[in-house]
Amino acid sequence: MADNTLKQSNENIIPVALSEALSSRYLSYAMSTIMSRSLPDVRDGLKPVHRRLLYAMRALKLDPKSGYKKSARVVGDVIGKYHPHGDSAVYDAMVRLAQSFAVRYPLVEGQGNFGNIDGDGAAAMRYTEAKLTDVAICLMEGLDEDAVDFMDNYDGTEQEPIVMPALFPNLLANGAMGIAVGMATNIPPHNVMELCDAINALIENPDITISGLMKYIKGPDFPTGGIICEDKSTIINVYEKGKGSLTIRCKWNVEELQYGNYQIVITEIPYQVQKAKLIEKIADLMNSGKLPLIGDIRDETTDKIRIVIEPKSRIAPAEKIMASLFQFTELEIKFNVNMNVLNSESVPMMMSIKDILQSYIDHRKEVISRQAKYRISKIDHRLEILAGYLIAYLNLDEVIEIIRNNDEPKPLLMEKFNLTDLQAESILNMKLRSLRKLEEMEIKAEDKALKSERKTLSAMIATDESLLKKVSADTLVLKERFGANYANGLGKRQTKIDSKAPEMTYDEKEFIIKEQVSVILSTKGWIKYMKGHIDNTNISVKDGDSVFDCIHCQNTDKLLVFTDNGRCFTKDIMDLPSGRGYGEPLALMLEMNDASIISIMAYNESMADNYVVIASTAGYGFKCKMSNLIASTKNGKAVLNIDTERNDKMLSAIQVKPEDDMIAVVSTSKMLLMFGLNELPEMTKGKGVVLQKYTDNKTKLSDIILFSKKEGLNFKKGTSTFNAKDIKFWVSKRGNVGKMPFDGFPKSCKFK
Repeated sequence: MADNTLKQSNENIIPVALSEALSSRYLSYAMSTIMSRSLPDVRDGLKPVHRRLLYAMRALKLDPKSGYKKSARVVGDVIGKYHPHGDSAVYDAMVRLAQSFAVRYPLVEGQGNFGNIDGDGAAAMRYTEAKLTDVAICLMEGLDEDAVDFMDNYDGTEQEPIVMPALFPNLLANGAMGIAVGMATNIPPHNVMELCDAINALIENPDITISGLMKYIKGPDFPTGGIICEDKSTIINVYEKGKGSLTIRCKWNVEELQYGNYQIVITEIPYQVQKAKLIEKIADLMNSGKLPLIGDIRDETTDKIRIVIEPKSRIAPAEKIMASLFQFTELEIKFNVNMNVLNSESVPMMMSIKDILQSYIDHRKEVISRQAKYRISKIDHRLEILAGYLIAYLNLDEVIEIIRNNDEPKPLLMEKFNLTDLQAESILNMKLRSLRKLEEMEIKAEDKALKSERKTLSAMIATDESLLKKVSADTLVLKERFGANYANGLGKRQTKIDSKAPEMTYDEKEFIIKEQVSVILSTKGWIKYMKGHIDNTNISVKDGDSVFDCIHCQNTDKLLVFTDNGRCFTKDIMDLPSGRGYGEPLALMLEMNDASIISIMAYNESMADNYVVIASTAGYGFKCKMSNLIASTKNGKAVLNIDTERNDKMLSAIQVKPEDDMIAVVSTSKMLLMFGLNELPEMTKGKGVVLQKYTDNKTKLSDIILFSKKEGLNFKKGTSTFNAKDIKFWVSKRGNVGKMPFDGFPKSCKFK
């Protein structure tokens, strides 16, 4: 019995290639993420969670004129009827729709703690309450008039709209953000008055260019204000391609104080920047010495942002202070525009601003047409009833007689007066008190008015031009409704466009007080810097560790780090940990990929033409200017080409001193060779030239040293230092084998 069951189950197994199964399932997941979670619809600018949230609040009758309801009640309805996901996802979406600093035109009006611009989260949903705003009502206007299609919810027990009628141009007005699989969207918010003007301009001239639309849409309009520091051509380019970046700065001014002092006041910060983290970052930079011109910072924010910055000295220029803040903090950001949306057929695509406006117009035409047809059907229904009422009024006695004397008067009425089923049913459902009100003039007046309305509606949907006129008229009403006076001035433009904003540059080294420091690197790779030039005896390291190197330099210098895989890394000394602790692992600051450090040295601009001699264990090397060793990323810069299959490595990187004119190399086979530094070619990177010739593949370069021929060769043996001035015997041309070293040379074949 068990064997038969196993045999039947094996017959139901269909073999599928793993790659095919993975690709099909991942594609399904990706499309679900794109269409049902991350990208907004171009027609109403909403994602499914936002659409379901607003629809559920509408069903709860949470219109602007009604009272609030607990957010937990709203979230419960959303996840129970339409959105089978976690309650936190729905509540977070609702909170954002209520935040005036996150949404240009809030769709939800919250009561209670809905978070703030400092980055503090909202209170739990059981404590807060919410209702819809006028904007949300406008967005859903027409849902009861067959304006859009509906679909079954996840379990088929409810109906939900596929898209909102969207009288309000929500996508561009409020913008959108989302990250899908393989694509993302980031659409900035705009001013509705400007959008309405642009929509009407596009209706009047379908061939208008984006440059022409820019006469009406000046640029994005963020709820937190700020200044967009871009010229018109840059904004046009972003709107044409649907992607690009815009520079946004804070809004600031200088307040004069007594005795020639002043303070800088920041009144608006860039979009999506958390104020508390911003101030914390500025304070940290002040403590680390990165902002030497700033003496103090205070947050005096009430209902309006007010961040006060006090200069350390009244002679410090305010422009330089702000330039330093723009460079190191989020008081200046790059807003990356990415107009990636779902079109009317739910296909993700990149759109220009003209394409988005045109999609909105096309959607509104369809909505208006469907609303008109719905109203016409209602009018036809009422006209049919009125015609029956008129017949009943004119033949009132006969109608009453038939109703009084027959148990089934409906078919008799239909036959006697040629009535339809609807007309007969309507006459029978009339209340007796209404009979005296059924006057012929009233019936005819209503009939005339309805026929006139039907004629107007039929004419409106008859041609594309008449539909566009209706869209334009609705847009003008919308502009007036959400204009400059809406919600205490919310409709006014918040963000300033400044195409002539100066490019503010800041060189931190210009203002940092230069100090002598010592950079200490331990054998296990821990690094730090300490003030002053100290010796190794005053350095504390962890147990089991020791000092690898200690270099003396200035805090404004850069640190060059050479590793045995042939790379050179650059790090600002000011960015290293300071103090008398153990420091931090250098490997966490640089992408060294488990390579070992062989040398560190300081660098500044005065040393750009100084040379560094680089050598590999294979016996190759060259000299390189220090300016060519500077790396701009954490990955460093490839300097020396080495043969990893032979297990070759970079052996050393030695800074050339002014008095150095000779090179000494010693091999693992204990052969010593000396030659002139001028025999070494200058290169920017590469394998180099042969320093010493080896007779077998096992021999490698053991050590290299630079010295002055006049002073002689210094080398260490144990704790003693020896000097050899008579070196003629070992001096030869570069690339020779060399000779056995002099008596007393260390058996380790190392000069140090």
